[in-house]
Amino acid sequence: MKRIDLKTGFLCNNDCRFCVQAHKKQFGNKSTDQLKEYLSQAAQDRYQTVVFTGGEPTIRPDIIELVKHAKSSGFNVIQVQSNGRRFANIDFCKEMISAGVNQFNPALHGHNSKIHDYLTQTEGAFNQTVKGIINLKILNQKVITNSVITQTNYRHLPQLALLLVKLKVDQIQFAFVHAVGNAWKNFDTVVPRKLLVAPYVKKALNISINSGVVAMTEAIPYCFMAGYEDFVAEERIPDTKIFDLDTVIENFTETRRSDCKIKADKCHACKFFEKCEGPWKEYPEHFGWGEFRPVN
Repeated sequence: MKRIDLKTGFLCNNDCRFCVQAHKKQFGNKSTDQLKEYLSQAAQDRYQTVVFTGGEPTIRPDIIELVKHAKSSGFNVIQVQSNGRRFANIDFCKEMISAGVNQFNPALHGHNSKIHDYLTQTEGAFNQTVKGIINLKILNQKVITNSVITQTNYRHLPQLALLLVKLKVDQIQFAFVHAVGNAWKNFDTVVPRKLLVAPYVKKALNISINSGVVAMTEAIPYCFMAGYEDFVAEERIPDTKIFDLDTVIENFTETRRSDCKIKADKCHACKFFEKCEGPWKEYPEHFGWGEFRPVN
């Protein structure tokens, strides 16, 4: 199904230590008319899925209007990627659902407020996001969570998985931090070693698998995922057209592979070479390739 990723702007009510868009905050949010134009054109081009993202799309006063426009334009799947805080208001959830949202993608980065609020630099964010997930499940919505793996939370990924299973989410994704924006600025305190992360990710996946909850990882190459290769998300991420700050990326899969990720010469010896995308390029630029071992 053809998908667009619509960045509604770059303002946010969190200030995550790892945010990849933080350096764009100065550009604010896009206008209602501009976003409607993007939606109408994408619908004419037969795109069927739209993902509203940012920044934080739910803080826009026109978000309901934009969702209604997407629905009337003919999009079948309307997803909102969010920090989840506004979903703590169940009436707002109902408005979003009525307008046409049928997938919710809240982000939870810790199994308790100490970790999550530290990473988001927002007191009370954990309680609001958890309440938001509870509200969405009360309303029988599809909830796909995203958790960014950082130095602060990687040892606690199994506890986070237990919480997400308890909250009855439909799908869990653990995404290795991409060192751009705030994550680049805070690299030394935010980006962990993949070799250290791998065993905790696998424990978290086991919890999800044993509970019957769909789970996957992103930006962790196959050489760290022995026995869990089927949970590498890159095989399943649909080709996506991204409306970014002042550019349009026609196919992010191709751009991600050619410009954003990288593989070493030794990777050619790996049996997963063709389908593996390698790590975000900033990682080996900082740490080198010592951890990476081709799989025979």
